Amino acid sequence: MQIRNPLVGLILSVLMMTLVAFARDVSTDYDHKVDFSRYRTFAWMHPPMITDPLMRQRVEDAVNAQLREKALVLVNDIHEADLGVMANGATTERHTLHTFYDGFPGEWRWGGWGTATTVVDTYQVGTLVVDLFDMSDKRVVWRGVATDTVSDKPEKNSKKLQDAVEKMFKHFPPKLT
Repeated sequence: MQIRNPLVGLILSVLMMTLVAFARDVSTDYDHKVDFSRYRTFAWMHPPMITDPLMRQRVEDAVNAQLREKALVLVNDIHEADLGVMANGATTERHTLHTFYDGFPGEWRWGGWGTATTVVDTYQVGTLVVDLFDMSDKRVVWRGVATDTVSDKPEKNSKKLQDAVEKMFKHFPPKLT
């Protein structure tokens, strides 16, 4: 099977990947019984669990900036912190199938109805999980999860990370319900 006009297949493939690229998903959850107004300080329990050292630092900087913006103070000693921060990141490979037809409905050609070509697009999806622990009892009190496609351009990934962490902490601290 072949595409008679490869340019059409390329354009459709790029359009589909563009739609996938904007599939960012950010969600948060928290313990609804916790009064977040009592937290004043935070510290990292250990560096973010991310293999790329540059991205690890970007995650730490982005989370620090968001928590500082919420009037929390970063302390160096985890034993002096009200909140402990942990972050984990992972990537997975995903696939999308695109099928292109070179004939239109009702268009009969010698030998049948035309041909179909299926193209497999492979892309990376990254997930960042940020957990906040109440250091008095070591329980998770808040979790943010962000998922997005990974670009082959580090600048784009940095921008996506920044946007995702901002969105993650947009409604932090949650109000007591």
